[in-house]
Amino acid sequence: MTIYRANQKGMTLIEIMIVVAIVGILAAVAYPSYQNHVMRSHRAAATSCLMELSQFMERNYTQNMRYDSVGFVLPNLQCMTESANRYEYSSVQAQRTYTVTATARGPQVKDTNCISLGINQAGTKLVDNADTAAAVAECW
Repeated sequence: MTIYRANQKGMTLIEIMIVVAIVGILAAVAYPSYQNHVMRSHRAAATSCLMELSQFMERNYTQNMRYDSVGFVLPNLQCMTESANRYEYSSVQAQRTYTVTATARGPQVKDTNCISLGINQAGTKLVDNADTAAAVAECW
């Protein structure tokens, strides 16, 4: 005696479990990659902001013939406001030199290779006090 099912509808539990497992594996691979991409995009925004601050420093030097003019403060640029929860910007200036730095904070500290980014008056890009070409290429 054989029983034939002519109109089988729906899915079995095994089929649903296989689909859930495949989706879980894809999510486990994709999510860290997505987070890495988000961190890199915020880092790119910070490097762009550092370049704007560097241009500001050069304009200040052109006007005052020194980087550390009286009453000098970093301007509150839009890029600094937008990334305020991810980077803190600071500068150290002397008469003929300066360094502008963006230090990661909040969720951006997970970007461990590029915690601190900077640029100086010579246009040298700095990374965590390391000036190796590989570190600069990765972070800038």
